[in-house]
Order: sequence, then C-alpha cells, then structure tokens
Amino acid sequence: MYLSKTPSIIYKFYNSKDMWRVETEDKDIFLTFDDGPIPQVTPWVLNLLDSYNAKATFFCVGDNIRKNYDIYCDLLLRGHTVGNHTFNHLNGWKSNTREYVLNVKKAGNYINSPLFRPPYGKISVAEHKFLKKHYKLVYWTVISGDFDKTITPEKCLENALSATEKGSIVVFHDSLKAEKNLVYALPAFLEHFSKQGYRFKAIPMHQKEIKHPLQ
Repeated sequence: MYLSKTPSIIYKFYNSKDMWRVETEDKDIFLTFDDGPIPQVTPWVLNLLDSYNAKATFFCVGDNIRKNYDIYCDLLLRGHTVGNHTFNHLNGWKSNTREYVLNVKKAGNYINSPLFRPPYGKISVAEHKFLKKHYKLVYWTVISGDFDKTITPEKCLENALSATEKGSIVVFHDSLKAEKNLVYALPAFLEHFSKQGYRFKAIPMHQKEIKHPLQ
C-alpha cells in the first residue's frame, strides 16, 4: 500500500526534520531514482535525462555499485548526485539496528554522499536516531509506483503527473522490476513538465573527491 502523493501532514509530523520536498518558488522538480545502478536500465535513464538537460539524484544500492562501478562513475561524471540506499536494500523494519547500520556503513565505502534514503521508506526509531547524526535522510513527495506490477504503465504515468508540483521530490526506480512502467512513464513525464517550463534538478549535496572505493 502506498500513496502516489505524500500528504503534507505526514512530513510535518513524521520525521519532520528530514527532507520530503524542496521549498522553492521556482518551477523545479527533483527527480530521484532508487535501487540501481544496473546495466539493463540505468544507462537508458542517463541518456534520456541528458536529452532533456535534466539532473537527478540516484539512491544507489552498494552491492550494485560494486558490480557496476563503471555505470556509477558515469552518472557522477554526467553531473548527477547520489545517495546511500544501504548495501543490500535492507528493510529497516525487519532488521536489527546493528545489522542495518553496518549495512549502511558498508554502502558508504562505495557511496560518497551525505544523503540517505531508507529502502521502502521503512526505518526504525533506533536506526533513524543513529543515522540522522551522519546523513540527511531523504524521503519523497511523489512516488510513481513504477515498481508495482499490478498497475499499468499508463497508471504509473498518471500517478506521477497528477501529484507533481514545484518542489516535489519524485521517486522512480532504475531497476528490472520497474523497467516496463519506467520506460513508458519517464519519457512522457519529462516531456510533459518540460513543456510546462519546469526544470529537473538534483538534490544538492557537498561533492567530495571521487575515489575508487577499493583502492
């Protein structure tokens, strides 16, 4: 169960100091992609974003970076920002605190970023208390539902179009599970809002020198 648009009452009272949207007077949309990078989907996303001069933030799974480090370097070189999404895409509600934190730290060996998004948006009080000391936790205003195999690509696009406004943080997924809906919805989403005069921006972060994590 998920809502395509996060009600404002949730981000005002639930982990209210975390990032749910970006306050702006400009027509800016903040695209985010979870679960990559993978060779079957991420390069396609990068090329499409380039065609719209769009920037985004990729919340990466550490093990996927380990396996596809060249793609990870490519998205950084193209000017996108990144965030930590744990090493093994752990569900915080089903993990003990020590296991979860160590998994985030392991991903941090590969992901040079102060941003963190918990997979599924699920994180325990203890996990949150520890991680907020080290990361800016980022959730979302809009979730497209591209991962949901029970909805059509048309419905995925409708979810994203109807809920997005200036300052929205929008979630798509560069994953195999989401590929069918993503390939239909993302180009139409970019085209629609580009024609409306919106710009697509990455969530700001302090960039550090990028080094190979295995060196």
